[in-house]
Amino acid sequence: MKDKSDIGLVGLAVMGENLILNMESKGFTVTAYNRSYEKVEKFLTGRAEGKNIRGARDIEELVASLESPRKIMLMVKAGQPVDDFIEQLVPHLDKGDIIIDGGNTHYPDTNRRVRALAEKGILFVGSGVSGGEEGALKGPSIMPGGAKDAWPAVKDIFQSISAKVADDNGELTIPCCDWVGDEGAGHFVKMVHNGIEYGDMQLICEAYYLMKNLLGMDADEIHQVFAQWNETELDSYLVEITRDIFAYKDENGEPLVEKILDTAGQKGTGKWTGVTALDLGVPLTLIAESVFARCISAQKAQRVEAAKKINGPQIAFSGDKAAFIEDLRQALLASKIVSYAQGYELMKEAAKEFDWQLNYGGIALMWRGGCIIRSAFLGNIKAAFDTNPDLNNLLLDDYFCKTVTDAQTGWRNVVGQAIANGLAVPCLSAALTYFDGFRTERLPANLLQAQRDFFGAHTYERIDTPRGEFFHTNWTGRGGDTASTTYDV
Repeated sequence: MKDKSDIGLVGLAVMGENLILNMESKGFTVTAYNRSYEKVEKFLTGRAEGKNIRGARDIEELVASLESPRKIMLMVKAGQPVDDFIEQLVPHLDKGDIIIDGGNTHYPDTNRRVRALAEKGILFVGSGVSGGEEGALKGPSIMPGGAKDAWPAVKDIFQSISAKVADDNGELTIPCCDWVGDEGAGHFVKMVHNGIEYGDMQLICEAYYLMKNLLGMDADEIHQVFAQWNETELDSYLVEITRDIFAYKDENGEPLVEKILDTAGQKGTGKWTGVTALDLGVPLTLIAESVFARCISAQKAQRVEAAKKINGPQIAFSGDKAAFIEDLRQALLASKIVSYAQGYELMKEAAKEFDWQLNYGGIALMWRGGCIIRSAFLGNIKAAFDTNPDLNNLLLDDYFCKTVTDAQTGWRNVVGQAIANGLAVPCLSAALTYFDGFRTERLPANLLQAQRDFFGAHTYERIDTPRGEFFHTNWTGRGGDTASTTYDV
């Protein structure tokens, strides 16, 4: 083992342990540290035995074990625990040393930490890591941002351990990791990734819900559908694992999925994405609905009571089952594209707001392998931004425009059938509503502006005058000519 470790990692939960083993397998020597040294000892005598991994009993030993510039990766719970470890580390570090936060941190916290540590000469990296337990061990998607001077020191480690996708020769050489941008850009992109993940999961759940409750399909039949879909444009990690979930039987030989309580948990990243979209004025409707879908799922007791008192329509399907399943596939595909389109629109608006130089095609490439939302059409997203780096919305790209437009007949049939039968599909319908709103030249917001001006003198623009010229009307004859200040929140 080398006299000094290449990197130290704090936090021996599932992700931390697997990242250490991944790093060691790529030729790096790692120092493991945890608040409880018993956990370090268990790791060293278990999965890490015989490997180039050393343990540290305290912060001083951790820092002393590292070569300069020291690189320390935190895989601890987001929030105060990150600040606590930074506070413990800083007195033992030198200028130019690097602290990396690899957790699901809210990007404003990363902005703050980058600035605060820069004043002390410490380089801070906020890096999204996606892929779960298996990804951490075999190759995750890694999205680093922060103090760019740190990138040369961590690049080799990060790109070595990340997932790889095929180059033009079909060789798995392209790392799903590259520098994202300044300050909290890496964690912002990971937040959007998680928001898309929320939407993608809910869309798949709605497809299952319709197959089960509208078409009367059992778990084995649904398994077959997802297996077939995974051979189409829907080829993705989430469709793949959904296929496998429906094939899994419990100890009684019955589908386990049907015995799981229908209340979904969440850790907050989807909520952050929705709140940020509201702050930046981006219509992230599908992802917001996916968060609310989890919220209503958590109201189990209320839903049980409501189901006894509130009647909906009698569910009845009389059409062609195979044709409807194909319509459902088209609806899922189109809605997934809308989810990515909204996520990319949010990233573009954030780049303007925070003066980040984001590589949108490169982000698609980082998501192409290792991460939870990896899917076949991420290659098409990269191609779209390679062709037009200034693309305003994915729906304006020729490939995605045609795909969604071609899917809309089946998509409308699916949403219409769901509504007619009283089956909730919040994300499939939100995606369709967004699509219809986005493609409409004139929306009814003219009336909304008239209402705002009527009761609050908030002014409006006219279609027969240049943009930027505002008017107020004394609608009642009693309001006078004084207008409110024009502003957008």
